[in-house]
Amino acid sequence: MMLPPGHMTYSVRTGLLFFNILLLTKADSPPKFSRTPTDEIGVQGGAASFVCQATGDPQPRIVWSKKGKKVSNQRFEVIDFEDGSGSVLRIQPLRTPRDEAVYECVATNSAGEISTSTSLTVLREDQLPPGFPSIDMGPQLKVVERSRTATMLCAASGTPDPEITWFKDFLPVDTSNNNGRIKQLRSGGTPIRGALQIDQSEETDQGKYECVATNSEGTRYSAPANLYVRELREVRRVPPMFSILPRDSDIMPGGSVNITCVAVGSPMPYVKWMLGSEDLTPEDDMPIGRNVLELTDVRQSANYTCVAMSTLGVIETMVQITVKSLPKAPGTLMVTERTATSITLTWDSGNPEPVSYYLILYRPKSSEDPFKEIDGVATTRYSVGGLSPYSDYQFKVVAVNNIGRGPPGQTRRPAAAEQAPASAPAESSRMLSATTAIIHWEEPEEANGQVVGYRVYYTMEPSQHVNQWEKEIIRGANFITIQSLTPNRTYYIRVLAFTSVGDGPLSNDLQIIAKTGVPSQPTEFKAEAVSETSILLSWVPPAQSSPENHITGYELIYRKSNEAEEQKVTFDPSTSYLLKELKPFSSYTFQLAAHSKHGVGAFTSEVIADTPQTRESLAVLRAGPAPPSSVTLSGPTQPASISIFSQ
Repeated sequence: MMLPPGHMTYSVRTGLLFFNILLLTKADSPPKFSRTPTDEIGVQGGAASFVCQATGDPQPRIVWSKKGKKVSNQRFEVIDFEDGSGSVLRIQPLRTPRDEAVYECVATNSAGEISTSTSLTVLREDQLPPGFPSIDMGPQLKVVERSRTATMLCAASGTPDPEITWFKDFLPVDTSNNNGRIKQLRSGGTPIRGALQIDQSEETDQGKYECVATNSEGTRYSAPANLYVRELREVRRVPPMFSILPRDSDIMPGGSVNITCVAVGSPMPYVKWMLGSEDLTPEDDMPIGRNVLELTDVRQSANYTCVAMSTLGVIETMVQITVKSLPKAPGTLMVTERTATSITLTWDSGNPEPVSYYLILYRPKSSEDPFKEIDGVATTRYSVGGLSPYSDYQFKVVAVNNIGRGPPGQTRRPAAAEQAPASAPAESSRMLSATTAIIHWEEPEEANGQVVGYRVYYTMEPSQHVNQWEKEIIRGANFITIQSLTPNRTYYIRVLAFTSVGDGPLSNDLQIIAKTGVPSQPTEFKAEAVSETSILLSWVPPAQSSPENHITGYELIYRKSNEAEEQKVTFDPSTSYLLKELKPFSSYTFQLAAHSKHGVGAFTSEVIADTPQTRESLAVLRAGPAPPSSVTLSGPTQPASISIFSQ
C-alpha cells in the first residue's frame, strides 16, 4: 500500500493475528515552486529582475547561484519577500558579456531541495532589434495624502506591444491580493495604459516604483520614481511659492557658480533642480524648502529649472547660466555666385550672441600652403576675388568675438568659373610622306577651363590674315593628319584652344616643308650676348622619329637688324653655337634650321639679340616671336584633304 509522505507504519503481532496500525503524524512537506523565474533579454546599463517563490513546510529557503556558485557582487542584490515566500535577484547595471549566464534558484527545507534555472541575455544599444521595448513616459515623483488616490503613469511602445508590470522597492507589485485597492489600468491606446492606480493610499504604499515593459524582443525598465504618503493634518494649507528666486548668471569658461532656490508653503514643499528632463537632485535625498545647486568647471550655457512640490501643487522657475565663451562655428556655408576670378560666399551666423566680425580662410584645394586670411568681414556675405579661373579652392569661415576666435565652420570646395584659355597649345610636326604631315599639340598650360576643342589654321601665304587661312575644328583629339600637300612647299600652321567661354590665343607659326625626311623646326631657340663681339645661341633639337630624318647638321641665317644682307653658317649637330666676330653695340636677328640627308627643314622664327657697347655692359636680350607653338598648314591650289583621328 502506498502511503503519503510523512506517515509511519507499525506492525503489531498478537497471537496469530497481525495488525497494521497506521499512525498519522505531523510531517514536513518538501519545497514546491509557486513562481519560477523567466528568461530575460536586457540592455546594457539597464536592470534585470528574476522572481522565485516556493511553498513547503517548513518555509523553504531560497538561494541564487551563477554557474554553480552563490551570487556575490555589488551589482547583484537579493531582496526577500516580507512573507518569506521567496526572493528577487536584482542585477543592475547590466554588463555584457559578463552578466550573460544561466542563473539557478534553489529552494531548500528539511524535507527536500528543488531547483530551477533561467538565462539572461544582455544587448548593447546598437544591437537592439527594431521592436525592443521603449519607455515613452515613466513614473514621476508624487506626494499624496493618506487615503487619497495616487496614480503612477507609464507608457511604453514596441513590436509586439509590450506588457507592463510594476516593481516597488525591487519587488513585484501584486495587484490580485488587495481587494482591488491597487490595480493596473488597461486603457489601450491612451497615456494611462499600464498606469498603476493606488486607491485609499496607505503609508505602506510609500516607496520607489518602476514600470517594466516586456515583449518577445526584450525587457526595458523605467527610471525609478518615489511615492510619498503624508498624514492628513487639520492645519492651514498653503500651496508652494518661491520666496527667493534664483538669478541668472554670466561666467567665464571653466568657472563656478552656486544657484539658490527657496520655496515655502504648508506643508513645506520639496525643492529639486532639473536640467531639461534630467533630475539633478536625487529623489531619495530631496531637501525641503531650500536647495543650492553647485556648478563647477562650467563650459556650456544652459537653462536650469527649480521645482518646488507639495501635496497642494507643483511650481517651477527657470534660471539661465550663460558661459562667456568663444563663438560657435558659422553654419551652412554656401556659394551663391562665381566668376572666372571670384566666388561669393554666404553663411549663417550660428551664434545667438553677436560676433565682432568674421575671418575667411581660403587656399587652392591641392595646396599645402597656409590658408590666406581675409580679416574684418562684418556681414555674412562676401565675395573673394583674385582667384585663378577654373581652379578648386577650400574656404572656411571663423567667427570672432571679444574672447577670441571660434572654431572654423564647414569647409566648402567650390571651383572658379571657366574662362577662355590664356595660353596657346604647344605643337610639333612630322612628315609621313612628301604629301602628308601629322601635327601634334599639347593642351595650353593656362587652359582656364575644360578645353572642348581646337581650331587648326594653315596656309602657304602667311601674309594673309589668319581668317583667310584654311581652318579645321578638332574635338576629342590633339593631333591632325593633313594629306594632299604640295611637295617641297612651305606650310604655316597655327593652333588655338577654346572652352565653352571663348577662344584662347593663337600659337606662333609652325613651319613645315612638305618633304619626307626633312627635320621639323628646332624649339626653344634663344640668343644671348656673352661679349661685345659674340652671341651664344641655344635650342632644343627637333624630334628624330626614324633614321630617315636623322639630323646631320644645322644651318644658321643671321644679319644686322638694319641691314638686308644675310650671312649663312652651317655646323654639325649640337644644342648650342657661339657666333663670334660680331660688331659691338649692334642688333642681330637669327633663324635656325636643322637639315638631314633629305635637305634643310623649316627655319625658326626670328630671334633678336644685341651686343653690348663695352665689356661692363650687360647683354640686352630682346625676344622676338617665340618658336612656333602651334601649326598652320596651307595646301595646294586644290583644297587639301584632312583626316582627324581620335586618341
